[in-house]
Amino acid sequence: MSYPSFFDKVESIKLVDPLSDILGAFDMGEYEISFLEVVKSAGHSCPTVAGAYLITSEALKALYPNELPVRGEIKVEFSDPIEEGVAGVIGNVVTQITGATDKSGFKGLAGKFARHSLMHFRADVNSSARFTRIDNGKKVDVYYNPSSIAPNPDMGMLMQKMMSGIADDSEIKRFGELWQDRVKRIFENIPTVIEVVEV
Repeated sequence: MSYPSFFDKVESIKLVDPLSDILGAFDMGEYEISFLEVVKSAGHSCPTVAGAYLITSEALKALYPNELPVRGEIKVEFSDPIEEGVAGVIGNVVTQITGATDKSGFKGLAGKFARHSLMHFRADVNSSARFTRIDNGKKVDVYYNPSSIAPNPDMGMLMQKMMSGIADDSEIKRFGELWQDRVKRIFENIPTVIEVVEV
């Protein structure tokens, strides 16, 4: 399997999931999720998928500064409706990492470990997303803005040629390389593209 080498350099997200421990999936319920795994699930790597990964990673660092984040015990809120823009794409990535879902998730065991109704769209928040610890109510707003990480100027022309069906193989390959270069630069400039504010 071939993929951009920077995928392996992105910091993975370490978690503890009590349900996975009880059901024997991971010893002590501890495991980690990598950007590569998220890309496989999404089917592609782009600034949106990278942003969803980053807002979750940075939010969890702020919510759990001295301990592993607890998967399944984090509420996530978005201002956009799920069907608008890329809200659903972002929500899917956040779900993969935190376990939070709107209505489709796990209903729990004997009243514990439920993951449904932990993700809300059309919420009264002004940030890219709000993350809340269920156990103590600590909240953070996360803002993601990759606009300062500009795409290569050649991408527009290459995109037009591809959409018109006239791009050759080398141009298609070049477009993909430039696309992933921007994603790489987003990860290299986390303090520029991400802001976390405790609510």
